[in-house]
Amino acid sequence: MTGKKFLNSVANSKIDVLQIILNILEQTGSGYCVVGGLAVNAYVEPVVSLDLDIVVGDQGLNDVCKEAAAKGFKIEKFEHSLNLTKAGSDLRFQVQTDPRYQDFIHRATPKKVLGYKMRVAAVEDVLKGKTWAYLDKKRRPSKRHKDLADIARIIEAYPRLRRQLPGEIDRRLG
Repeated sequence: MTGKKFLNSVANSKIDVLQIILNILEQTGSGYCVVGGLAVNAYVEPVVSLDLDIVVGDQGLNDVCKEAAAKGFKIEKFEHSLNLTKAGSDLRFQVQTDPRYQDFIHRATPKKVLGYKMRVAAVEDVLKGKTWAYLDKKRRPSKRHKDLADIARIIEAYPRLRRQLPGEIDRRLG
C-alpha cells in the first residue's frame, strides 16, 4: 500500500483532499509550509494524524480560502487559525494565522511525506512550533501530550536541537 493510499484509508477519504489542497496552493502560487505532526513525520518515523497544520503566506491566504471554498471546503475561523474540512474525508487542515509562523515559509524545503511532495518547515522551525504549542496552556491536555511526544521524537533524531528547548520542556523529557 502506498503512503497516499494509507493516509486516505486512515482518514476514511473517498477523495484525496490533501492533493486538492496542495494543488490549490500551487495554482494560487501561495508560499506555504507544513508544520505540526505531518512535518515531524518528514524528519522522523511517521505517526498517523488526521490533522495537517500548514502556514500560508499572508499574501496568498485569501486566494487559497476562496479556491478551497469553491471546491467545497468548509472554512471555520478561530483566533490563530482557520480550519478547512471537506465532506468525504476525516482529514482536517488547520491553517496557522499566528504571525510567528510566517518566517517558517522562507526556510521550508520540498519533501516527500507519505507519498506527497510538499514544502515542509525546517526541522528547527518544526521544533519551535511544537514548543509554542506545548507551552500554550489553553490547548487541551491531550494535544499538549502529543506535542511533547513529537518534541521527544525530534530530539531523539536530532540531539543537537535539545539546546533550543526551554528548561521546562527539557526537564519533562528527562
